[in-house]
Amino acid sequence: MQIAIDGPAGAGKSTVSDRVAAKFGILHLDTGAMYRAVAYKASLEGISTRDRAALAKMTGNLDLKVLFEHGRQVNLLDGTDVGPYLRSPEISRGASDVAVFPEVRLCMVELQREIASRMDLVIDGRDIGTYVLPHARVKIFLTASSRERAIRRLNQQKQLGLPDQSLDEIMQEIEYRDINDSQREFAPLRKAEDAVVVDSTGRQVDEVVEMVCKIVRDRYPEAAEAGHGKIL
Repeated sequence: MQIAIDGPAGAGKSTVSDRVAAKFGILHLDTGAMYRAVAYKASLEGISTRDRAALAKMTGNLDLKVLFEHGRQVNLLDGTDVGPYLRSPEISRGASDVAVFPEVRLCMVELQREIASRMDLVIDGRDIGTYVLPHARVKIFLTASSRERAIRRLNQQKQLGLPDQSLDEIMQEIEYRDINDSQREFAPLRKAEDAVVVDSTGRQVDEVVEMVCKIVRDRYPEAAEAGHGKIL
């Protein structure tokens, strides 16, 4: 069971994917966290997130393992859970930078496909429906206005206790990531031809989750929500 959810930064992909996965009793793979881990590793090594040659060399020897514990994703970098370090604005920007380079993407895509080959997943990112899992039966393109995405990211940062940023600063970062993600040459952010667009602007999370779940039920009629029969 492969549910691909793509979309720009701050569209709510992780939150919606978490809840949809819980609804169907399957796991959620956040591919963005994997690119964040690469950016975090680069910061530890003193490597610029725009230095293609250095990143290619680093990624070739990268020790990144993705595990699921109690239904939650754990990203182990050199044996250490780096989850608490991946949500800062600097790492967010760095993740968008490193994701431009094919050497980094190919390494991450190989790992993502391997994980998806052995378990039912909701998997979110930028190129899941177009490149990582082009044959996924369910493809969603989740979007929202840049202002709404910035407001959500601001609230998220406050909840995580991250340093304060202005709404304008966050909007600039989101627009920077949009350009970076959509204009990169290799596997750019774009809507798959067979993806369903879900605009979350002005909608509550529960409403968006139900919209996605309805699409899943339509495409996977044999699937049942957790606690209401067999998943597949």
